[in-house]
Amino acid sequence: MPATGNQRTRKARLAILLSGRGSNMVALVNAVQTGVLQGLAEVAVVFSNKPDAPGLATAAAMGCPTASLNSQGRKRAEFDAEVVEVLQAYQPDYVVLAGYMRILSPTFIRAFVGRILNIHPADTHQHQGLHAYEWAFENQLPETKITVHLVDEGLDTGPILAQQPVSLRGADTLAEVERRGLAVEHFLYAHTLAQLIQEKPLTHPEAGASVAPVAHSALLSPGSPSPFSEKRPGGKALQ
Repeated sequence: MPATGNQRTRKARLAILLSGRGSNMVALVNAVQTGVLQGLAEVAVVFSNKPDAPGLATAAAMGCPTASLNSQGRKRAEFDAEVVEVLQAYQPDYVVLAGYMRILSPTFIRAFVGRILNIHPADTHQHQGLHAYEWAFENQLPETKITVHLVDEGLDTGPILAQQPVSLRGADTLAEVERRGLAVEHFLYAHTLAQLIQEKPLTHPEAGASVAPVAHSALLSPGSPSPFSEKRPGGKALQ
């Protein structure tokens, strides 16, 4: 993307947060290294609230810086204030939640306002919080929607950036529901982030300046035709 004046575009710095194995983290790192985010983003740090989270070892093996703080027994606001301090040392442009199993406090959200992304395995207008795949399976839904949204101070209430439907017809086990959903999660998250970065390119003034937060406007309105439903290699559509 061309620079203007005395500014040059630069890669967006990502802080990826996880609590477990981090399958979305792996997909994002792959996208940064060889995929849709190559040249657009770099992984500043992979952070976990669980020092023994398998995703940290995976991230390190993929060449990413890692950090952790143990959240067990900690008060939320106090812990989040320490996490903010850790993350700010890595100067992230975006904080990307990838299976981070904690509700963020206002202390955390206000530190990175407009720059925190989350992926939720349901339409956030229909289901918030945990166990979204279980909810879809138990209610025998014919489809669910993977949602990428900005994080505000509510629970899965932030502005929606993109959604992608997932057909659940014929999915007769919870494992199959999760398999179908995760395939879309891994694709949609990276592509949504790439679109966000391309629409709001980061410039690096010679004198230095802070990055403006992302405006709270949807890149893709719910119900609109999804730009992410193109066919994957092999001719299978992401539905």
